[in-house]
Amino acid sequence: MVLKNIRHRLPPSPVLKQQQEHLYWRECQRTYTFQPIYRVTGSLMAIELLTAVFHPSAPGQRVSPESYFAALDATERMLIIREQLELLETWKAKFIEGGMVASVNIDGPTLQAVQHNPVVRQLIARCPWVRFELVEHQLLPQAGMVAQIPELGPLWLDDFGSGMANFSALSELKYDHIKLARELFILLRKSEEGRSLFNMLLALINRYCKGVIVEGVETLEEWHQVQNSFACAAQGYYFAHPMPFDQLETLPLKLA
Repeated sequence: MVLKNIRHRLPPSPVLKQQQEHLYWRECQRTYTFQPIYRVTGSLMAIELLTAVFHPSAPGQRVSPESYFAALDATERMLIIREQLELLETWKAKFIEGGMVASVNIDGPTLQAVQHNPVVRQLIARCPWVRFELVEHQLLPQAGMVAQIPELGPLWLDDFGSGMANFSALSELKYDHIKLARELFILLRKSEEGRSLFNMLLALINRYCKGVIVEGVETLEEWHQVQNSFACAAQGYYFAHPMPFDQLETLPLKLA
């Protein structure tokens, strides 16, 4: 009896724990929201599709999308990309009418898998207003591979100044737009020297792309700083928290 009780108190084996974690992530469910991106002139430039993840055991509690996607294999991530593109395609008229684009996050391995998935490539071709954002924490594909997927169109880089998204990443691929991470934006706001460096940094990044989008703008003061910089646009809670897609129809095309 003593040995039996001790056996029951033993922690699960690493293999069993891994299986339990994989099952947990497989059971998680997804919902999609979006956040607008406004040009420094106040006009609507784009929206970013965002993925909210929760487990059925706690539907009101969100879990990390980064951890969720990291737990999925390439086939599962590709199915999600297809699901996201199909959702955006239903709003085709809105994107064309508003003259805006929609950005979708994608990691390097999934982007490489796109070249072997004709269904997803056809979806991308039907949505020329979609822009893929390469996430910073993944290895980036080579330019030659990306050139083999002409449907992709212009690429964006997410979270510049965080993790692997630095100047070394800029030498690997040509980006249409580059997003500056909020962490770097806030760090540079803390001092006069940092604010001066912020403007110089944006001027330098602009040499590698058509425009810089500052992420995480949350106050009017931050918005004014972006407007008076070399950035072309901004995104953040100052404009809107993540919104359900049924609100896309009434999204303002111009800030008041």
